[in-house]
Amino acid sequence: MRRLTAVPLGLFTVGTAAVAYGAGIERRSPRLRKVEVPVLPPGSSPLRVLHLSDAHLTPGQTWKRDWIRGLAELEPDLVINTGDSIAHVDAVPVFLDAIAPLLERPGAFVFGSNDYHAPTFKNPVRYLLPDDGDRPHGSELPWRELRAGMAAAGWLDLTNARGYLKADGRQIELVGVDDPHIQLDNYDEVRGIADPGVLITLGVTHSPEPRVLSPMAADGCALILAGHTHGGQLRVPLYGALVTNCDLDRARARGLSRFNSAWLHVSAGLGTSPWAPVRFACPPEATLLTLVAGK
Repeated sequence: MRRLTAVPLGLFTVGTAAVAYGAGIERRSPRLRKVEVPVLPPGSSPLRVLHLSDAHLTPGQTWKRDWIRGLAELEPDLVINTGDSIAHVDAVPVFLDAIAPLLERPGAFVFGSNDYHAPTFKNPVRYLLPDDGDRPHGSELPWRELRAGMAAAGWLDLTNARGYLKADGRQIELVGVDDPHIQLDNYDEVRGIADPGVLITLGVTHSPEPRVLSPMAADGCALILAGHTHGGQLRVPLYGALVTNCDLDRARARGLSRFNSAWLHVSAGLGTSPWAPVRFACPPEATLLTLVAGK
């Protein structure tokens, strides 16, 4: 009997320790990833792109605000924010303060569902089951103020939109959609062949749904940036993400991969829902992408 009861007790202890580590240490230990992407025309000099996503910032997270502010020291040529920046009705000033030094750089953004609505409690088991299409929402968040703060600094709003900006003095084309996770995307509204006269055309979306990624790649977006997955948030060593919370396969839940003719970068993001404040084997992150000439 002792041997039979000792095993569950041991598993319980290990499980409790893992949860404590994920909630108390790992989720508060952001890191910067550096990735090189061979995507520019031959002979091009490098372009440095800072990819931010899924901050899920709340007013009390001063450690996260300060870490984001410190990213300005990287002096990126371009900043892309793929959404879910806030998670509280009073978080807009905190987030804008966090990115204030980065707002001095060229940038662009899209929104995620948690920019529009506060997160609500969900049974975690739902994430392991087939998607039933239900998207419960909390109260409306001040997304208009969030948009105004970024747009006022000159960042490009890519909510079902396309446009141009200069990064490192070179012309960039960008095309983006509103959050596909809550069916707000309308790629047909912005569909078009990539401009051959620019350095590169980038696709931007919050949720990396293949129904959006495929036409972006077909239209000539050389690199597509997305977030939403949190990299799986809970990962099993040697197995990877358990789920992606979208139709993208688990193998591409975070990091750089190929998607048809395009490169795809999915950020594991900087935060979590306030209702699920834990990460395991998947630390919060921002990524500095160095775009270089292809071979």
